[in-house]
Amino acid sequence: MSPDAAQLPALGIDIGGTKVAGGVVAPDGAILDTARRATPGKSVSKTEDSIAAVVDELAERHGGPLVGVGVGAAGWFDRTGDTVLFSPHLAWRNQELRRDLGRRLHRPLWVGNDADAAAWAEYRYGAGRGASLMVMITLGTGIGGGLVIDGRLQRGAHGVVGEWGHMRVVPDGRLCACGNRGCWEQYASGNALGQTARDVATKSPAAAASLLDRVGGDLGRITGEVVAKAAAEGDPLADELLHEVGSWLGQGIADISAILDPEVVVIGGGLSVLGETVLGPARERLERALPGRGFRPGPRVVAAELGAQAGLVGAADLVRCAVSDGEQQ
Repeated sequence: MSPDAAQLPALGIDIGGTKVAGGVVAPDGAILDTARRATPGKSVSKTEDSIAAVVDELAERHGGPLVGVGVGAAGWFDRTGDTVLFSPHLAWRNQELRRDLGRRLHRPLWVGNDADAAAWAEYRYGAGRGASLMVMITLGTGIGGGLVIDGRLQRGAHGVVGEWGHMRVVPDGRLCACGNRGCWEQYASGNALGQTARDVATKSPAAAASLLDRVGGDLGRITGEVVAKAAAEGDPLADELLHEVGSWLGQGIADISAILDPEVVVIGGGLSVLGETVLGPARERLERALPGRGFRPGPRVVAAELGAQAGLVGAADLVRCAVSDGEQQ
């Protein structure tokens, strides 16, 4: 690693459906400054305008040299990271994002999936630090994640490694947005938590009376967030539903372990803030479902440490690594 690049801060950009968040990130992972803009998701050019505005604002305030810009975004990228094949919340479709941003920013770039960037941040600075094989699982609206093996972020043969949420865990189960049925994220995500709660409320309003009271009787307003808040305040049904999500999480980790044998599985995303409410049942199910249980160790299952900032921290470090090593991570 080049000493000059290794010792300089870099810019990290995390692009979501509603905002472009950026930060100046030091080599030790500390965030020195932040900025954000709204994401005009229906317009490719306006989204790139927002990215450029955040980069320019941070670079001007920082004043000193910067290694480059790392950009993480929700979506499927090709193997090189140059092209966004598809983004669920943005207008990018087969968009040559690296080329387009390179023409505007005139800085070294790393471009890739936001969950990959978050996984790298947890490997470098967080709960997966130094693991020989780390799996990151992001539990939010759906399920995503990333994979680091022997200190290298893995993109996969076609750039779409880590889409754990679309493993099929229930044959002919719930219809998923991907077009298949029975995907893992239909049972172990924020959306799944809300869907299960609505199913219970539909079939047994009396059992879900407390949840219905919270939303003024409007069934459609029962979301995963509502259930999680209810569980934190002692609602027994909400607690039971979270236990079910945790159990499904553990089953999926067992399936991943059969293939990858990870040292550690880091759980991030919005549901990870629930901590042991979800992770406890996940570990219990993992112990029961791990292939070869009793004759082999399983992975450690731990909560992510860097929270919502992991994406921009990881993206910044990935461009630093790319420049330092003279190659794409």
